[in-house]
Amino acid sequence: MRAACTLALTLLAGAAWGQDMDAAALSLPGSAPQAAESPRAWRLFAEAAAGHSVLRDASLAEAGRAAQRLSLDLQVDATLAPGLRAVLADRLDVDWQPRRDRRKHVNTLKEAYLSWQPRNDIIVDVGRVNQYSGVAIGYNPTDFFRKGAVRAPVSVDPASIKRDRQGSVMLRGQALWEGASLTALYSPALGGQPSSSAFDPDWGATNRRGRGMLIFSKRLSEDINPQWLLYKEQGAPAQLGMNLTKLVNDATVAYVEWSGGRSPTLLAQALGQEGAGPFRNRAAAGLTYTTSHKLSLTFEYQYNGAGLDKAQWDALPALSLPAYVRYREFAQSAQDMPTRRSAFFYASWQDLLVSHLDLTAMVRRNGDDGSRLSWAELRYRWTRDEVALQWQGHSGGLLSDYGVSPLRKAWQLSYRHFF
Repeated sequence: MRAACTLALTLLAGAAWGQDMDAAALSLPGSAPQAAESPRAWRLFAEAAAGHSVLRDASLAEAGRAAQRLSLDLQVDATLAPGLRAVLADRLDVDWQPRRDRRKHVNTLKEAYLSWQPRNDIIVDVGRVNQYSGVAIGYNPTDFFRKGAVRAPVSVDPASIKRDRQGSVMLRGQALWEGASLTALYSPALGGQPSSSAFDPDWGATNRRGRGMLIFSKRLSEDINPQWLLYKEQGAPAQLGMNLTKLVNDATVAYVEWSGGRSPTLLAQALGQEGAGPFRNRAAAGLTYTTSHKLSLTFEYQYNGAGLDKAQWDALPALSLPAYVRYREFAQSAQDMPTRRSAFFYASWQDLLVSHLDLTAMVRRNGDDGSRLSWAELRYRWTRDEVALQWQGHSGGLLSDYGVSPLRKAWQLSYRHFF
């Protein structure tokens, strides 16, 4: 069994399913609070970071490794003419390890589109758009455009993942009226394969197939505003979705996010087996409680009907290690849960002890194998500068969801400056 586990780690260390061993120590930027709103049409920040991680190699030995990172993030939202805007968002990450003299550049074109608003109630967008949906925090079943969107995993924090991923090329129209809205979009197939080239726009990762979606929202009361979605991908059955939030009391918000439709299992998709399959459900439900001291606590239950159940998940590595590796790669790219059940905890405390000092923490627990991912960040903000200290840890069995990661634990100190 030890030999099999060693083989699995060897395969995983060379695969693209997650952060590779050279970049693992630099994957902790977190979801930092953004600088104050500015009337300028652009925003640019540079971030430098240095960290130390403990990594496990294919022989199961652990060793420390230092690494450094430099990131540049640009956002432009400029008015070209009355009713016409140009939006651009781009991020460049440079990771390197001084002792090994290895450097990795990854540029992510997050958004690049024109937005035309001929009337107050009509908006039309064309170009690369980061389209995401969902009211849940840790897992979003209705975020149908998440597959292939993460080009460079710069954080494990859900908000950062959504913000720093690459959008899809699409034509999107929105109609607004009193208490309701309707969005329709079409994303064409541009062909090609996902690219690992540093400055490739990577159309093959986000636009491999033609896709369309309708989103309808209708306010039913002051505290109930449901959203319904209909999504269709070329060669696959249509999927339905719903988002719903409810104010329980002045301090508590409950939410439910659901999607469902006929589809093969996630493993069948990973192995290239097409087909409709039976009706499968995905869901996330949670509560967010906010205290008078600016502390917010979120508890979320997550379910993926297309993932493997406990017995299947436990048996997969023994049946086929290559299939196990391929399945993990596919689930990572699709930003989907590899197993059926998971629990998620998220805490955010603004102005902890002193003004401008924020604490954020997160725990993900796989409900089928008990493995955990833990992450925490302490960040202090000035007007144009931020300093953050982050920690991340993985625990669990050798071939469990989070225990299989080469990264065991890591610390990172980062400094960010807004120009």
